[in-house]
Amino acid sequence: MEPFTSVRTKRWTRAEYDRLAAAGYFHPEARLQLIQGEIMEMSPQSAAHATAIQRLARILGAACASDCHIRVQLPIALSDDSEPEPDVAVVTGTIEDYEEQHPSTAVLIGEVADSTLRFDQTRKSAMYAAVGIPEYWVLNLVDRTLDLYREPHASGYAALQRLGPEDFASPLTAPSTRLRVADLLTRARR
Repeated sequence: MEPFTSVRTKRWTRAEYDRLAAAGYFHPEARLQLIQGEIMEMSPQSAAHATAIQRLARILGAACASDCHIRVQLPIALSDDSEPEPDVAVVTGTIEDYEEQHPSTAVLIGEVADSTLRFDQTRKSAMYAAVGIPEYWVLNLVDRTLDLYREPHASGYAALQRLGPEDFASPLTAPSTRLRVADLLTRARR
């Protein structure tokens, strides 16, 4: 029997993905992201997940410099084959700076993770490191920790710090700010 040498997976570019969306190919409420050429369908959010996103956005917004703003679940045009919609992205400039095109980088990206934990810790981490995002946070709702990934390289982040609820985090863009991890997490389930 001959191997499947003629069978290939279609890898999408960001331009193709955007054209499909503009043509109405996707359902308007579909939760999709382009990750390294693959169109990924994201799972629905639990109430705890949604609350944690809002907390993370509010707390980072208060901590970040005046020349930055927070984007919540909005596209980042990272590369020709990736346009993720991270839960929270801290980008430089004003909202109006991105009226005609999505930002192509961020100073910090945060993902809230429960059902997507492994994906966020591996594939998304590698993707963000490869394009030089200086800081990537994974708010782990399963283990109630905050993972801080720093020092990006083409092969991944060189530094990982795992913080518990009693610990404090300081964004690289606001090093004198101390954010209590417990304030980012939703209440523990009883």
